[in-house]
Amino acid sequence: MFMRLGSQFDENERDTLKRVLRVIVSISSAVFMLFAYATPAAAQAKLGFVSLDKILRDAAPAQLAQKRIEAEFAKRDQELVRVADQLKKQQENLEKNAVTMSETERARRQREFSDMTRDFERKQREFREDLGTRRNEELSAIVERANRVIRQIAEAEKFDVIFQNDQVVWASPRIDLTDRVIKTLETSGAAK
Repeated sequence: MFMRLGSQFDENERDTLKRVLRVIVSISSAVFMLFAYATPAAAQAKLGFVSLDKILRDAAPAQLAQKRIEAEFAKRDQELVRVADQLKKQQENLEKNAVTMSETERARRQREFSDMTRDFERKQREFREDLGTRRNEELSAIVERANRVIRQIAEAEKFDVIFQNDQVVWASPRIDLTDRVIKTLETSGAAK
């Protein structure tokens, strides 16, 4: 459960991020096409590409945010692991001793086990929701900072379009600005 925390996103977060990035690429493509067909000078448009996944995985601020999240949720995760182990032992004990118990004793223990399982599932659900919310907060701040850096590079070096998306099938290393964005993020205050 918590082991996946690493640099992976859950399926909903990844889908949301991909949808947002598809919209960005669609708009960027439309703008590029407008430039390309509007004037002959646009045939020499300066293009760039940035991998948001790589930034969120490799940039020091993203790694620092990940460590903060892990530290913040470690205690709750350990508690959930402890309760899961306790439930497993209780279930094994119940199954092993069910034959020798009276009907009322067995029913009482099964009720207790069911109540504990329901409580555990509720806590687990709350943990995942809180973790997802917190991760989204941290990632949003990093994406916002990365976008500012991308704009700064684009303006300083007069880029016409910079694509930021997983939908790019291939991008020449010549136009890949990802490492420059990561470096700028790290030098402009990695502790933020």
